[in-house]
Amino acid sequence: METVSSPEVFLHIKVVMGMVISLSLARVLTGVAGIVQHPAKAKVYPIHLGWALSMFLFIIHIWWWEYRLQAVPAIGFGIYLFLICFCSLFFLLCALLFPASLDEYGGYEEYFISRRKWFFGILGLTYAVDILDTAIKGHERILSLGWEYPARNIVYIILCTIAAWTPNRRFHATFVIANLIYQISFIFRLYDVLG
Repeated sequence: METVSSPEVFLHIKVVMGMVISLSLARVLTGVAGIVQHPAKAKVYPIHLGWALSMFLFIIHIWWWEYRLQAVPAIGFGIYLFLICFCSLFFLLCALLFPASLDEYGGYEEYFISRRKWFFGILGLTYAVDILDTAIKGHERILSLGWEYPARNIVYIILCTIAAWTPNRRFHATFVIANLIYQISFIFRLYDVLG
């Protein structure tokens, strides 16, 4: 079987991943645009919008970071499948944030709280899978991130587990606000410049 050089493989994989990530981003942007276009159609919930902003940041951050895949010397079908599944988690999260219809619910608050187990279950899984994604880029890369990266992911998995089980609005408000502050800080401190 003919082998293909790493830059060509990277470009091919990047295009397919980009399609899945683009669908995720489109889902968030379409959902927010729908709220702006029809503000009376469904009651807005600030915590829901906070997670929509968080997903927007997470998606563009992941796509920014996946540039590092070009450093992987050989990518087989298993890694390719893993990466597509990883990107698909983002689409599921975005689809859960913005369903096709809210007719069964009194607004985004009722919908979000009723679907929190799915949303936070998949979000926690995404943080677990993110560790594997980083491991693909090499042991040196994980070490270069220091203690904060694995600690962050473990704390997020724990908080997502709590969020999945509690309907407490105060917890959810605190979680989304702290998440956005930390997420922005994390991106600019550790991933601001590709190098």
